[in-house]
Amino acid sequence: MVSLNERTQQSWLPLIVLGVGMSMIIIDATIVNVAVPAIMADLRLSATDVEWVNSIYSLSFAALLIPLGRTGDVHGRRRMFATGLVVFLAASILAASAGSGALLVAARVAQGVGASMVVPMTLAVINSLYTGSRRTIAFAVWGSVIGGMAALGPLLGGWVVTDFGWRWAFWVNLPIGLLVLLGTLKVPESKDPAAGGSDVPGVLLSVVGTTALVFGLIEGQTYGWFTPTGEARLLGVAWPLDGVSPIPFAFALAVAALVALVLVERARSRAGRPVILDLSLFSIPSFRYGGAAAMIVTVGEFGLILVLPLFLQSAMGYTAFEAGLVIASLAGGTFLAGGLVPRLGLAPRVIVRIGLALEAAGAVAVGLAVSPSMGPWTLVPWLVLYGVGVGFASAQLPNVMLAGVPPRQSGLASGLQSAVRQLGAAVGIAVLGAVLVTGLDTAMADRLPGDPALGRAVRESAGAAIPGIRDPAAHAAAVAASADATRRVTVVTGLVLLAGVGATLLLPDTGGRRREEE
Repeated sequence: MVSLNERTQQSWLPLIVLGVGMSMIIIDATIVNVAVPAIMADLRLSATDVEWVNSIYSLSFAALLIPLGRTGDVHGRRRMFATGLVVFLAASILAASAGSGALLVAARVAQGVGASMVVPMTLAVINSLYTGSRRTIAFAVWGSVIGGMAALGPLLGGWVVTDFGWRWAFWVNLPIGLLVLLGTLKVPESKDPAAGGSDVPGVLLSVVGTTALVFGLIEGQTYGWFTPTGEARLLGVAWPLDGVSPIPFAFALAVAALVALVLVERARSRAGRPVILDLSLFSIPSFRYGGAAAMIVTVGEFGLILVLPLFLQSAMGYTAFEAGLVIASLAGGTFLAGGLVPRLGLAPRVIVRIGLALEAAGAVAVGLAVSPSMGPWTLVPWLVLYGVGVGFASAQLPNVMLAGVPPRQSGLASGLQSAVRQLGAAVGIAVLGAVLVTGLDTAMADRLPGDPALGRAVRESAGAAIPGIRDPAAHAAAVAASADATRRVTVVTGLVLLAGVGATLLLPDTGGRRREEE
């Protein structure tokens, strides 16, 4: 049994340490997104090169969530959390000092590795440490941190990059990370006392399968889902096949590796050998149905975060800081939700449903409010509403999902939960990105049928070409087309989130409890 004294269980200090560590990871990712133009100019990178600065981080992060989640169960979750912090901070120093694109990409790989240690361990420790009403509060805080920091990131990024330069997007991690590292002394250690040895085949298959799947999803628009969009280069190496893009091969490799992973893990489990993926977790209803709901929800939740910065900056002419200020109102909603959850006294699954309904309503309301003539604060009340929904749903869905998981398996289950969210995010970016591009194409064809070249430029840039249009009539038409496309994405987002409400109907009533060791 995991040994945790009652005094530690009643303390909120571990939650504060975990929350600040999680905040650092999330803020760093969003700041780097804002810093991309400055990085391109300073290091003289091409658009393809700088895309790998973000993509390689997502790949290394997603690939290691499952094996490192299980490693935390085996060797200690606090130890894994602290190790991840050290790796992330060392990588941040390397990134801040990078003098070339290659060195920056290498640093981002290492940052992804560190983040894949930190993120699942925050959930694993919370799941093993808190019970009852304190568990509901702990997950409410965790969810508020996730949603709030994701919304505040662009605002902080605009300020840091504008006033201090892009390298401070990485230097800023040092003081925060060192404080969190010191705070880990107050986080109790926990592990699976029955953990066995290593599972090398499982680790390799998990890494290959997850990497290939996430690569295919996030790079499909860039390389072409089947037919190449141009010359494909992977980390500087030319793709050898002219008629087919690398994406179908990535998906085929992902399917083969993940099917092999299930077969290998099942065989190893029957033989009594250590496994990296315990398939018995999927026999737990709360974990199985919670995972399905989390996948659907994460697909939808990336809708507004994807399209609003593009619309506000490219079509409405906002600066990165001004756009971040509008989107930061979403963070206000998530923090408000964190304070409301304990006072509602409702079952976690009910809070999840209410949250998803509020998210769907907020997304549709934002879409209806979007127009070329809107004022700077038009979207704020609806973003606050959406943020409250995020604070309800994103916080309590992991609570429900992990409630039936024995504490000894918290690391693996948390890694799987994080992997599901990462996969959902990749699907959301792919699907909603396609909806945005298709919407721009249709709207530009309707509004400027005589200028297909301009329509193509707006579509291929996802609207980023709009500020460069000099003709007033054409510019107005492009802004209106961008509003139409943004509205389409928000409606699809609302529909996906409503589907998530349906998925939660299968969730069992956990009552804020978690399963004890058997």
